[in-house]
Amino acid sequence: MRAWAAAGLAVLTAALGAGAALLAVTVTDLADGDATTVLIDEARPPPGETGSPRSVGGTFDPARLYATRSDGVVTIYANLGVGGGSQGSGFIVDREGVILTNAHVITNVAESPTDVRGASAVYVEFTDGERVAAEVVGWDLFSDVGVIRVSPGAHALAPVPLGRSAEVGVGEPVAAIGSPFGQQTSLSVGVVAAIGRSIDSLTSDFAVSNAIQTDAPINRGNSGGPLFDADGRVIGINAQIRSASGTAEGVGFAIPIDVARRALEQLLATGRVRYAYIGIQTQDVTPGLAEEFDLGGDRGALITRVESGTPGSSAGLRGGSRAEVWNGLEVTLGGDLIVAIAGRPVRSADDVSRLVTSVLRPGQTVAFTVLRGGTRRMTVDVTLGDRPTPSG
Repeated sequence: MRAWAAAGLAVLTAALGAGAALLAVTVTDLADGDATTVLIDEARPPPGETGSPRSVGGTFDPARLYATRSDGVVTIYANLGVGGGSQGSGFIVDREGVILTNAHVITNVAESPTDVRGASAVYVEFTDGERVAAEVVGWDLFSDVGVIRVSPGAHALAPVPLGRSAEVGVGEPVAAIGSPFGQQTSLSVGVVAAIGRSIDSLTSDFAVSNAIQTDAPINRGNSGGPLFDADGRVIGINAQIRSASGTAEGVGFAIPIDVARRALEQLLATGRVRYAYIGIQTQDVTPGLAEEFDLGGDRGALITRVESGTPGSSAGLRGGSRAEVWNGLEVTLGGDLIVAIAGRPVRSADDVSRLVTSVLRPGQTVAFTVLRGGTRRMTVDVTLGDRPTPSG
């Protein structure tokens, strides 16, 4: 969380079917400082470490999890120059000293979103109180993932194993370890409250797909810390909370570790992260909505807008041309209804976001199956571009 720079936000979008409602809440940054948002993302399994100790007797054992994993969690202090400083959390992912955290912990994005720069100095504090210097490897503003590295000889390292967020289910017990309000290596527990959330990113104009919602209390300073499953595997990076008070109220979100792992691998390999880009906006279609407006398919993603000069526009995808209100929802009609991408069914706008973010790659030519005019089923080949990179 930001320690000295204000980053308070007071708007939040709550999805309601095909529409959205504004909810006056505070999106609180978990890095040590003022109100902002924290997300969890997925990390890369340490080389040679593919598993983790099972929970005792098949039950959730927070004390044992803490005893075996806390040494792999660190507190991060970043010098952001004129913008002040930041204090967050992170976790060690390999024996070469690579550490995952949030991008907003190690950059000035909260204060200067159009001129993003990495911290001029970063320090990592271990559970024994020792502090060592770290270098910034890079960051992914789209998923709010940051990567730093310490020298493997500077301190003993205890990497934590990474799990698979795609395997997480609602109701599973989880544990968060981090440094809320600077209270180093604190443990909180709860359950997975929801999966597959699409949440606003704190660091870009694009949403983060497949975020994990948890009721485990997380607060400022937890940003960048791990969310563990019952077997001590990281399933997400704690990144943000939604709160009316600015402190934990049981609605926290983590960047899924599968998303974080993808960012980590690309940052280590090339220093940047690439995402596919279409240049369209979509909204959900439900059976009732489809029947009311003769859309031709019970479910899918209705294209409401196609940006000019984008891959979607070049391919001939069509956006909406008129607005209607149905059961209190504003619906933009007249555009193509996407029902499949590359042969994979599309049942919602989130499906489009997930496929483009996690599966597809820039440069690929992909078949979009759409319903046009409610009657015509057709295939549109779209050559995907690169998502416009945020400044910095």
